[in-house]
Order: sequence, then structure tokens, then C-alpha cells
Amino acid sequence: MINGRIITRKQRVIDAIRHRQTDTVPYTLSFTTPEYEKVAGHLQDPDFIDHAGNHIELLWSEGGQWQELSPGVWRNCFGVVHDKTGVEKDIGTIGAPPLPRPVLDGFAFPSVDVPLLRGQLERFTRNGRDTCKFLAIGFAYYDRAWTMRGLENFMTDLLAEPAFVEELLRRIEEYNLKMIDIACEYPIDGVHLADDWGGQRGLNMGADTWRRLVKPGLKRQYDRIRKHGRIVSTHSCGNIADIFPDLIDIGLDVYQTLQPDVYDLSRVKREFGRDLAFWGGISTQQLLPFGTPDEVKRVVGETVKLMGDGGGYIAGPSHEIQHDVPVENVVALIDALKNQ
Repeated sequence: MINGRIITRKQRVIDAIRHRQTDTVPYTLSFTTPEYEKVAGHLQDPDFIDHAGNHIELLWSEGGQWQELSPGVWRNCFGVVHDKTGVEKDIGTIGAPPLPRPVLDGFAFPSVDVPLLRGQLERFTRNGRDTCKFLAIGFAYYDRAWTMRGLENFMTDLLAEPAFVEELLRRIEEYNLKMIDIACEYPIDGVHLADDWGGQRGLNMGADTWRRLVKPGLKRQYDRIRKHGRIVSTHSCGNIADIFPDLIDIGLDVYQTLQPDVYDLSRVKREFGRDLAFWGGISTQQLLPFGTPDEVKRVVGETVKLMGDGGGYIAGPSHEIQHDVPVENVVALIDALKNQ
């Protein structure tokens, strides 16, 4: 309790996103399936994540059914095939695109499966945990488009077929807006849109192209979320600092994932920390797989102190914790976050 307020995990996240100093920095951990199973086996606790103290829960939904084509091979409602039979068990390998040419004529664009989505939301919002809850749409916008066309095809479309790109993104936007409107009928706290616009050295399409083709529709989605009074959260891997001012301008509240391998955290906090909350900051590329438990604890403590000053920070791994991270480092990470 602070100043007469009971501080739940949900309230701690909201306070941090609203740039209020929190008693401890909120945090959330996520894992790939192989890593989760490895840690659970080591701890002899299949539900260890429930005891780790995660502050945020995400309901990942595409608003439609998946069809299993063969063991481990699935097709989503957009016609995109994910082969999960290899090393990558969560997303899998993307198969042949359902749009082999840059035309939508004859393609049956899906509609949101409203009963399915409502059922997911009903269970999610009634789970009894005091966490901050977000509807999470994976492959939300740009990523949805390239999976439907194939990455190389779509990158070419950005330059050669801009009218087609605009139409495809518009259809995806309409689908997302329907999901957002339904989700915000339930007591969720925000909407998390997961896209990937960047690589280690910058935007993979250039800032001007992003501003011309992606930003307008993204703004309309942010506007809809804010109209419902909910938090706007976006994921993008890579270094997208060039468009932080644009994201702030169109209403983003929290950016995930903050990769210390590509960002100067001090600079990010100094230049953008008054307007944008950050989520992540613990390296899954270097620190967690290659550091020692003592190094993990030290760096987590330093990062929490730097980024958590004045609020505006949710601690966590810079991506899902991968299968190459030693269990001892996961234990050290949980301990450091729980005992700030």
C-alpha cells in the first residue's frame, strides 16, 4: 500500500506506463516452449511462471481458427501455413504465401470469429489474477501483410506495388479494428500490437516508406484503442529509434521490446523517456545466454535503476527467453526482479 492505495500488479504497470515512480519496477517474463519446458523440469514446477510474479498477461489471438494440416503443420485463418515441426516450435517456418501475386481479387479475406474471440476474452478477464491484461495481436499489421505475400515479394511490393500494399494493409486494419472494438467491451487494460519493423542496424524498409505506408493505418488503430480508454502497446524487434518521435506523435504508450544490444539505454531514457514507456531491456542475445548468474543479477539491478527512475519502465527479457539460456541464469533473473 502506498499513500492509502493498494498496489496490485495491474496498478503498478499502469503507474509505470503513466510515468509515475513505482515502489518496485513491474516486470514480465516470457519463454519459448523448449526453454519453458527445460526450466520447469529443472525446478520440478510446471507452473513456475505463476510463481515468478509476472505483472502483465497477454491474450494472444488472431480472431480466427487454426487448422492442423498434418502433425505440427498449421494454417491460420489468413491462409498462412506455419510449420512447427522443426526447432522453432512456437511460430514455426512460414510456408508458401496465400497471395502469390500482388492482387486481392478472388482472395477470401477472413472475418473475425466473434464467438471464438468472445470466449477467449471471457476466460481471460475472469482468471482472478491481479495482473495488467492486454489483448495481443501477433503478426499484427506489416507482419500480417508480408506473411500473406512472402517477405521478399512484399518488400518488392513496397516499392513496385504501393497501391496493392495500401489495400492489403487497409483490409488488415479493418480486421484489427473489429477485434479491438470487441476486446474493449471486456475489462482489459490495453491492446498490444506485435509487428517487426527493424533489424539490428535500423528499419528494414526505411523511415520514409514506413511513414508513408504503415504509419497512417497504425495511427487509426492507436486512435481506436485510445478512444476506448485503453493502453496502446506495440512490439517491434530491432532498432527503430528513427521513428520513436512518430510513434509518440500517433499515441503509443509503451514500446516493447527494448534491446540493449541495439539501443543506448541511457540515451533512450533521456531523449524519449518522458513521452514513451519502455518494456524489455534485459539482453537475450548476450547477457542471458552467455553471462554468469552474478552478472545477470548485477546488470538487471543496474537496468532497473536506470530505466525505472521516474517510472516509464517494465522490466523483462528483450525477447522470449530462448532455449540456449542456462537455467541458472533464468533463476538469477527471477530472483533479481522479485527482490529489487
